Amino acid sequence: MTQKPLKRPEWLHANKMIPNILTILAICAGMSAIRFGLEDRWEFAALSILAAAILDALDGRIARIMKGASKFGAELDSLSDFISFGVAPAMMLYLWALQDIGRFGWMLALLFSVSMALRLARFNTMLEDEDQPPWTRNFFAGVPAPAAAGLVLLPMVLSFQFGDTFFREPVVISIVLIGVASLVVSTIPTFSFKKIKVPARRIVPAMILAAAFVTALVSAPWSTLSAVLVIYLATIPLSIKDYRRRSMETESNGESD
Repeated sequence: MTQKPLKRPEWLHANKMIPNILTILAICAGMSAIRFGLEDRWEFAALSILAAAILDALDGRIARIMKGASKFGAELDSLSDFISFGVAPAMMLYLWALQDIGRFGWMLALLFSVSMALRLARFNTMLEDEDQPPWTRNFFAGVPAPAAAGLVLLPMVLSFQFGDTFFREPVVISIVLIGVASLVVSTIPTFSFKKIKVPARRIVPAMILAAAFVTALVSAPWSTLSAVLVIYLATIPLSIKDYRRRSMETESNGESD
């Protein structure tokens, strides 16, 4: 009985490799954040999480632009999100403030990581649900992984500006961590800014705003990040209101049909 020759893997085009390379770089950034935390270099650790978030935002967009999206890339992206935004921030907070309270601090770190794993698993399954109205793609169920990592590290970011006398207290970190973990696994609708389209007449003002944001981020990174995170928190009630309005319009249209 003759054996069939093994099928050689097809060569990957560069447009399919670039997004995956960015995702791998995001994993490296997340792991580097843990290393900086072990060395008590907290600002570098926070900047590593920021770099992972930027890479995470770029890989998906580049994949869509270059038509390099794949099932493999989607799975790799989920693993990257879990490491960079689920494991790394939890380890950073444990090393920074929670290890002094023993087992309870470790339980809180585990809580955040497990919540992020559940959130990513739910996100992957919801992608396969084609019964939802098209407008629901403008919303996430719960706080997305990069935003959750930023919110849970907000006390650390604030401590870089105002000192860690208050923000490094285990009680403060515990409350923030539990609150963000609850937002992660919740079904609260939050805005997905991936679908934003800029009208042609507003491209120049949008580019000016983007340049101003980058300038602020370079000049005063911690103040800029703090402002962005606080503004994001303020958008959550607006997203809930907008989601309910759209849901009522969909239901009324369905009843009228």
